[in-house]
This record gives sequence, structure tokens and C-alpha cells, in this order.
Amino acid sequence: MISVKFFKFLHFWTLSISLASLGLLTGCAGSGVLGRSAGQADSGTSPESQNASVARTSTPWDLASVRVPAVPDAVAQESTKESINEAPAKASLWQHRTFPGKAQNQFAYLKLDGRSAMGVKSSSSASMLRKVVSIEPAQLDAIRFSWKVPALIADADMALSGKDDSPVRLVLAFDGDRSKLSARDRMLSELAYAITGEDMPYATLMYVWCNTREPGSVVTNPRTDRIRKLVLESGPKRLNRWLDYERDIRADYLKVFGEEPGRLIAVGIMTDTDNTKSTAQAWYGPVVLGVAKLAER
Repeated sequence: MISVKFFKFLHFWTLSISLASLGLLTGCAGSGVLGRSAGQADSGTSPESQNASVARTSTPWDLASVRVPAVPDAVAQESTKESINEAPAKASLWQHRTFPGKAQNQFAYLKLDGRSAMGVKSSSSASMLRKVVSIEPAQLDAIRFSWKVPALIADADMALSGKDDSPVRLVLAFDGDRSKLSARDRMLSELAYAITGEDMPYATLMYVWCNTREPGSVVTNPRTDRIRKLVLESGPKRLNRWLDYERDIRADYLKVFGEEPGRLIAVGIMTDTDNTKSTAQAWYGPVVLGVAKLAER
């Protein structure tokens, strides 16, 4: 007879795969694991071993992106009020974050159309480049980024768990009052910690490109409302060109979640094709995060 423990294990393993495929494990401040060279091929690693960050070296894209104070280990638990140009020796690295049971994307730095870019190729896979930060709500300002997408993922639908893929995602993870989490979300967070050593963020805001929904639409993750996506582009009209954005983090968070944001704890870029078992390619420009001076708030 199959035991109750087996069914519990199966249930939790299914949830762990869900966590990975949804990008829930964007990480809370405090992760000290580093990543692998952006240009190094990933195909030689089995999916079962891809449950952490893999080693990588900094590229010109890394150095141009999110120059904020680092938050390794115990420092991550303390808020920081330093500007983006202070404490360069403490600058944290971008990590190649992989997920349990998922094949990895391939990231590579290149110059494209005269721009510094991080290219990504995804083939039935999901992983992300992530940078751990610690920015208090009063310091949140604009975020500037760009991407170039050659083609959409034909069968993708971010409102459906079995088709939740996107050619590009700019991911922002936030801390917050975790007592407000539902019982299910607390369970997901505990599961994330058990698998990765990191709690699920209190809230995750993603800027995405959707096949059909109008720009400005908000898409709630089918498994948890703590992940919500703000559609910036829709359909194929603006493919094959660089698109530049400047977004007000506070205003977008308030629109999407209906409350003021907490501390920003991670920034990431992610392309995923694991649910639709398809392929995708995209290029990301540097991610520039502004930090407002407290005196100006």
C-alpha cells in the first residue's frame, strides 16, 4: 500500500516544480551563493542538479547594471541608505539562478546593434540572472531597462499554469509583512526555503511581453497572487527592435498590488520556455536602478 508520506512527498515535489517554473525563487536578501560565466554552455548539467546558483564572472553588462550596495550574509538583514555610487567594494554580483528539475538557459554577453547586451537562449528551460539588493521603500525610484525580442512564444499564456512562459521578464522581488500571507503562500514559502535555503519573496512584480493582453494589463500568477505581471508589450508589432523603458517602481507596485511596496530585495531577468516546451531568444540591455535620496521624499 502506498503510504501517506509518499503522497505528501509527491505533493511537495509537484509544488517545488511549480515554484521553479514560475520564477518564485527569485530569492530574498541573504543568499551568498554566486553564479557561473555568462557565456559558458549549460547543456552538460543535469536538471536535477540545477537548484542553486552556478559560478559566472562579471561582464560589461553586469558592471553597467544595478550598481547598488551589496547585501551578502548578515549585511542583507540590515537596510541600506547608501546611494548607487557608494560602497563599490561591496557591490554584489549577478548570479545565474537555476531551478530544481529545470534545464538551464544559456546566457552570453555580446555587443548588439552597438549596445551592451545580455543574450539568452531558452529551449524547454528556465533560469535567470539575479542580483540581490536591499533598498528601502523610501529610496525606491525609477528603473530603466531595455530588451529586444525576435519572436513570441506561440502557445504561451501567462494566466495558465501549463503555458506560463515569456520571451522576456524583468523581475523585482520585495519583502513585506509576511503575516499577511495566506496559508497556501506560507506553505509555498516554507517549501522554497526547504529546497533552496531562501524564502519566497513577499511579492514579485514582473514586467513582461504578452501575446494578446493589452499593455497596462495585470496578470496574476495562476498559483499564487504574490506574483503579478504588468504587461508592457503585446503582440508582434514591436518585435525585432530595441525597446527602452523607464518605470516608476513605487507607482507600478501600487497599481499591481494595491498597497505600498516593501524593501526591494532582488532584481532579475528571465526568459522561460519550460511549460510550452518551446524555444526562445532575447537580448537585454543593462538594468539601471535609481535610488532616491531620503531628503527628497
